[in-house]
Amino acid sequence: MPRPPISFGRICLTVSAVVTSIGTYAADWSESHLLNPRWPPHAKFHNGQTMSFGLALGILTLYYTWRPTAQPKDSLRTAAILASLYYVTGLSGILYPGALGVDPEFGEGFPQFWLFTAFTGLPWLGYLLESRRLRR
Repeated sequence: MPRPPISFGRICLTVSAVVTSIGTYAADWSESHLLNPRWPPHAKFHNGQTMSFGLALGILTLYYTWRPTAQPKDSLRTAAILASLYYVTGLSGILYPGALGVDPEFGEGFPQFWLFTAFTGLPWLGYLLESRRLRR
């Protein structure tokens, strides 16, 4: 099976995978999250779980984006689902009782909204572009 070609659609999926894998650690291994002395140990456990989940999703997205397969569209759809899961669940996090986008000492609002929305859509843009390329 030949290696898939580099294309804009696969680049969109790859960017999403890399941002998810690294971005979770860049954002959460900080004074506002994991290193926050006010956070109880169980909250830090769940933050670690979330970071590891982002890394796993990113690695799986890369695998399904670039693996040689006779069914590339199915593989790319799986990559898009995996790549968007972290951000869809991030958008839903604000819906839980007492949830805030940031702890009060670090700001207010839901600053993740636009980033999470963009990275929910980016993998699907990649999937659509690559699906169109494959049909030609």
